[in-house]
Amino acid sequence: MKIGILGYGKMGKSIEKIALTRNHEIVFKINTSNLKSFDNKTLNKADVVIEFSNPKSALKNIQKCINAKICVVSGTTGWDKELKKTFQYCINNDGTLVFDKNFSLGAQIMFKLNEYLSSLMNNNKDYNVSVNEIHHPQKKDKPSGTALKIINDIKIKTNSFNNYNRIKVNSKRIENIFGMHEIIYDSKIDTISIKHNAKSRMGFAEGAVIAAEWVIGKKGVYSMKDVIFN
Repeated sequence: MKIGILGYGKMGKSIEKIALTRNHEIVFKINTSNLKSFDNKTLNKADVVIEFSNPKSALKNIQKCINAKICVVSGTTGWDKELKKTFQYCINNDGTLVFDKNFSLGAQIMFKLNEYLSSLMNNNKDYNVSVNEIHHPQKKDKPSGTALKIINDIKIKTNSFNNYNRIKVNSKRIENIFGMHEIIYDSKIDTISIKHNAKSRMGFAEGAVIAAEWVIGKKGVYSMKDVIFN
């Protein structure tokens, strides 16, 4: 594939490395230093664009890709209020988007396990639930998008929310931590936990490239759940 990268920071560089090892071509790399190059002529060089930029520019970036009829994979977090608008824009304009708050294959398995455990805990008042998350200090959103997804999944699976209405979230920012998330169900008699710890950015980068490979030729809005489990 011909891949364009929007947001050429640490994550963008990791995506480039993974894409090249999978025999893809990087046709452009856009960051704050060359934004003037981000036009339709540049976009049309790519089969798919992978976007990990920042919350302030994600909406415009994605809309621009959709308008140019280019498939886009986005992992930018911290702009939840604009997501519904973006998804509807994609559908209304016959676009293609894979969006997720975590592209790690291991994290997606964690989400599945958490959904199942949450359903088992439905109407169980003996357990209190909390979420711990740790990232590097450069992480812009706090709590992380992954933590917010975990909380939302718990609330969906527990129907009436029971005692999970107020889920305690512990967020820390520590150097050289790429992403750790732990869901803890705690009672007076025992503790049940699910934990995912990312050892590097490469897991997220690999997931994003796999999503880009998967989405070619499709229309609509998808998540990593669609990429992995459907």
